[in-house]
Amino acid sequence: KHLQSHLLIAQMPIKTKLTEALGIEHPLIQGGMHFVGYAEMAAAVSNGGGLGTITALTQPNAEALRKEIRKCKALTNKPFAVNLTLLPVVTAPDYGSFAKVIVEEGVKVVETAGRNPKKFIKFFKENGCYVIHKCVAIRHALTAQRLGADMISMDGFECGGHPGEEDIGNWVLLAQAARKLKIPFVASGGCANGAQLAAALALGAEGMNMGTRFMATKEAPIRPEIKKALVEGDERATTLVMRSVGNTERVYKNSAAEKVREIEAENPGDFMAFRHLVRGENYRKSFQETGDTKSSVWSCGQSMALIDSVPSCKELIETIVSDAENIIGRRLQNMVVKSKL
Repeated sequence: KHLQSHLLIAQMPIKTKLTEALGIEHPLIQGGMHFVGYAEMAAAVSNGGGLGTITALTQPNAEALRKEIRKCKALTNKPFAVNLTLLPVVTAPDYGSFAKVIVEEGVKVVETAGRNPKKFIKFFKENGCYVIHKCVAIRHALTAQRLGADMISMDGFECGGHPGEEDIGNWVLLAQAARKLKIPFVASGGCANGAQLAAALALGAEGMNMGTRFMATKEAPIRPEIKKALVEGDERATTLVMRSVGNTERVYKNSAAEKVREIEAENPGDFMAFRHLVRGENYRKSFQETGDTKSSVWSCGQSMALIDSVPSCKELIETIVSDAENIIGRRLQNMVVKSKL
């Protein structure tokens, strides 16, 4: 049955404004992820027919990003994106130098995210890039639209990483985006399977952005113990930290995250009290070296409830798209009954 559906999708791919604009085969994006979005990850997704993404700030500096972009070019001849996230941090990176390298290396698709993107959306648009801005609120999406973004990645509260402070889930967020936005958008946050892709398209989206789901793939450059935790976790296996400092992050529920929550309850708003627990280097070690799922605070989304295997990126993409196509072309079509009148 699955083989038949894959053959069917080869003849009847899902065509959307996303696939048309970027020249990709399937309407699936691998979102930017810290310590996951390396060249190998991005190339595997792009070679599988989706849009892979390199995470700029995972690299220590702009020249290291240049090398990573060139590495990705050597691994794929398909389009890929670079994510540039503007977040409140103790020591801000040199965003300008990262942006300059992205343009110099001829990257044509950029995923921007975070606060005050005006300068960077303008810069990327002036240099001929297609800009997908990720945001968690309709008002932010409308601002990005006004600033010239080509597409919005509408990020629901279910997402891993930073869901913002609005707490709006995708069921309402996507329906509202379809009503309010003039530019196209994709669904992001809690996305993992073909039924969700079909639902996202029904709600007006042009595709789907996935982070956590792509972490549980063969090519994801993280330790197998992390992937195993994602397969075993359910919808209750995440928690929220850094709420008290207005920089909420959805992370894996473990002893390190619970310690952060305890400190925040005792010292609300005092970032320095728990800074040592949320350092990026802690979870880089978990992801790249130790595979210890409990000793660091690491991002993942509620979509882990829908993860029960670790396929290749190509297998994952083809399964999601064929499942969505079957739902749209068969199940939903069969529900529309012609009137006998």
